[in-house]
Amino acid sequence: MEVIAYLAAAFIGLSLGLIGGGGSILTMPVLVYLFGINPLLATSYSLFVVGSTSLVGTISNYRKGQVNLKAAFFFGLASIVTVYITRKFIVQLIPEHLFSIGRFSVSSALATMVFFGFLMLMASISMIKSKQIDGEEQECKDCIKFFKLLGYGITIGLVTGLLGAGGGFLLIPALVFLVKLPMKNAIGTSLLIIALNSLIGFTGDLGHFDIQWKFLLGITAIAITGLLIGNLFSKKIPGEKLKKGFGWFVLIMGIYIILKELLK
Repeated sequence: MEVIAYLAAAFIGLSLGLIGGGGSILTMPVLVYLFGINPLLATSYSLFVVGSTSLVGTISNYRKGQVNLKAAFFFGLASIVTVYITRKFIVQLIPEHLFSIGRFSVSSALATMVFFGFLMLMASISMIKSKQIDGEEQECKDCIKFFKLLGYGITIGLVTGLLGAGGGFLLIPALVFLVKLPMKNAIGTSLLIIALNSLIGFTGDLGHFDIQWKFLLGITAIAITGLLIGNLFSKKIPGEKLKKGFGWFVLIMGIYIILKELLK
């Protein structure tokens, strides 16, 4: 089982390198089900793994000129503030036992995994239905777009802060349709925003969790290695076809997590 767990950690980075996003959605299930980590602590570990891996991916995309720093700053500002506040203050206020329905007790761990399962369903549908879209290299500056951007940023910050997920499946469409970035630039820019959100969110956890650094750094190194391998093969394998196949895999995993948590 341990070997499978480490291979799955490599697959997180591999999928991120091959399809440019979505791979981080697997981090939580890998940490919880294969490594046996408590879901709340797993959200913290996931932030570090996702943030570090995305940062490496950002460096590669920046060298190719596919990262829009201005868009990342204005779009990411609201999400970064939101995710830090969420991790530093809100997560710590969530009680272990939330409520009961008859004999059915709902804990924070159960709620975290069920919500994460639904997030996986949303991400899978986004990947399965995704089309090759492209935008023009210009930014929208009217106020309505700005407030949409602000709302998206807060939403993504909450998703990242509460569930430890990058939210790339929400970020990329927003960057394409609201900021009018080309798809490749949207992917590169989203990786930068995810990296900043996740790593800054992780700093909000310091002092609240007992972090096993040796384990965490090891898993992160494996995921980054997978990312680098994925980048090498990404030029030879059509990303859109891979994305749809990966979307079906995530869909099945999401359904499995929801059923497993509600029926156990």
